[in-house]
This record gives sequence, structure tokens and C-alpha cells, in this order.
Amino acid sequence: MVTVVQAKGEELERAFSTLGFLNSEAALHVEAGRTEWFFCRGLTEPLPRRLHAALIGEGIVRYEAADGTAILLGGCRSAWRALLARFPDEPGWTEIGERIAKSLGLPWSLRAVTRLAGEDWHWGERTYVMGILNVTPDSFSDGGKYLDLGAAVAHAEKMLAEGADFIDVGGESTRPGADPVPESEELRRVVPVVEAIVKRLSARVSVDTYKSAVAKAAVEAGAAVINDVTGLRGDPRMAEVAAELGVPIILQHIQGSPKNMQQDPRYVSVVPEVLQGLKDSADRALAAGVRPENIIVDPGFGFGKRLEHNLTLLARLAELRTLGYPVLSGTSRKSMVGAVLGLPVSERVEGTAATVALSVAGRADIVRVHDVGIMVRTVKVADATFRDQLVVRR
Repeated sequence: MVTVVQAKGEELERAFSTLGFLNSEAALHVEAGRTEWFFCRGLTEPLPRRLHAALIGEGIVRYEAADGTAILLGGCRSAWRALLARFPDEPGWTEIGERIAKSLGLPWSLRAVTRLAGEDWHWGERTYVMGILNVTPDSFSDGGKYLDLGAAVAHAEKMLAEGADFIDVGGESTRPGADPVPESEELRRVVPVVEAIVKRLSARVSVDTYKSAVAKAAVEAGAAVINDVTGLRGDPRMAEVAAELGVPIILQHIQGSPKNMQQDPRYVSVVPEVLQGLKDSADRALAAGVRPENIIVDPGFGFGKRLEHNLTLLARLAELRTLGYPVLSGTSRKSMVGAVLGLPVSERVEGTAATVALSVAGRADIVRVHDVGIMVRTVKVADATFRDQLVVRR
């Protein structure tokens, strides 16, 4: 039988001592803001392994006994709120989650596992890498390079070989000042590429579009994810179509539109405003029938933000986890990197790697990148540092 006890003060020190750790470590964690602790006993496999997968990346520290039968979990209140909103509905997990939620007076909601391309997608185990494939003549970084179907498929194959988990196909540039592309032209660019990549390479594909008709056609061609840079504001039918299709949708924050977003972006306080904007988009999706486990959020680096806004969001990325949804971070080669380094797009790889590592530190679930091989290696080191350090073994 599993027991779950909230530990404070002397009880917390006794828990540390029982597991063989120094009591002084408890004080250090409390000083760092991890004030809510729970001591769980009577665990048997596979529950410890499942708990590890659920907790890693959520900002919850986990101390465990040598035999894995007892664990001590600690975190700040916002980390627990985010975790409880995503706690999986599996035997053993729910009992612990319900007890923790009751102790903290937090809402308890069961969130099913995301189904993506026919697979169960367990967020938090590691950071996933999304490779960018622009089939456009005018994208800011690689416009015109992959207009030919053969070139597009070859580049997708290269990114997959380098370790990409997704290929994100976009047929309309959303760089600052870009003009909209007619729906018929976007369909002509995107659908054959999606179909070819799925059939020839058996790859997971997301479609980068804010047009519901393009999203529908791409999913019917094999795409498994919709990536809407407008957060459902670009097409009033997108939420309804995403619900009908039943696939995950990435909701990005944007101030304005790609055409005017960088003309004069202003915020009183960027993080709370972006959080509210993302919550509004998620609520709109839920109201249309999109399942909670199919929502992913993206703060929208460079989409209606000045340099200081982007850097603040990157430094405080972990706060997005309080929404209870997986987080995507897209900083690759963007002007925020160029502004800091004073370098053109072609020389922003190292700067991008720094932002990717910081995104992993901020508990991003997905990073969207151009230079897949380099960023996969960056993510592996960052994951080993920022995710695994949250698990302390005796």
C-alpha cells in the first residue's frame, strides 16, 4: 500500500535522514523556493519508473531510497500546479496525484496521454527536436532552397538522419513584414511535400499554417500536428477543424500579424501578458472541442516582441508550465540572436545553440530548429544537465 505524507519542518528533516541524505539539503531547497514536499512509501515497480518519467522536466526534485520503495518529492507551488494538470491517468499515479492535490488545495484533473502519429507521446522524458522545412521563396533563413519536391524530401531525410523527431512543413513565410499567401498557393506548396515525406520516410510531420483548409488537407495527407502561429486568431474555423481532426495543435502567441507585428510591439509586463494570451487561445480550443492533451503552447519568440521581450521570455520560460500544457520554444536563427551577436542569419548557429540550451533549462518540451544535427547534440547535453539533475539517488 502506498502512503503519501506532506512533509514540513522536522518531518522534512526526518524524511531526508530516512533516505540517507543530509538534513541541510532540505533547508537549501526551501530557500530556493521548493516549499511543498511529499514523502511516498510502499512503491513497487513499475511505479517508480513511471513517476520518474512524469516528474522529470517539471521542476520537481526527487530523492529516492536505494531500493526505490520510497521517494521524497519537492517543488514550488506553481510546479506542482503544472504537474497535477498533466498527471497521467494510470494505476498508481492517480492515487498519489489526488492526495497531493488535496493536501495543496489544488484542482485535480486527469489528462490523457497525447496520441501523435499513432504513438503515445510521454512529455517530460526528454526534449524533442522539430526540424524546420520551409517550402517558400521568401522565408528569412532558407527561402527558396526547398521549393522543389525532391529537394524538400531530401532535406527532410537529412534532418531525420540527424535526429529530428518532427518535420515542420510551412508554405507561407511568417517573417516580419511578410505578405499573406493565397490559400490555393499554400495548398500547392505544402500538401505534396507532406504526403511525400510521410509515405517515403515514415516521418512525423507537423504543418505550419494558420489556415484551416490547409491544415485539414495536410492532415489528410498524413500530417500529425498543426502548428498555428496565430494561436487560433488567423482563421475563425481553425479551432473547430482541429477538434474534428483530433490531432495535437501548437498554439503560438503573437501580437499583431506577421505583416505588422514588429512595427511597434508593446507590453506592460510581457510574461503575464503572453501567459494570458496563450490561456485565451487554449480556452478557445477547449471550447471548440479540442482535447486538453492535444494542446501545446509556444511563447512566439520574435512574433510581436522586441529584443528585451524575447530575452525576458527565454529567462522565464519555465513559468509557461503553469498553464499545464507542453511548451515549444522556437528561437532558431532569429533576430534576437542576431541582435545580441551582431551577426547575419548565416552566422547564428552558436547563438541558437545557447538559446536551445536555455530553453531546455526552462523545461521546454520541443525546440524548433534549422540546424538539426548540432541542436540534437546540444539538447542531449542540456537534458543530461537540467533534467537528470532533478533526480537525486542515494
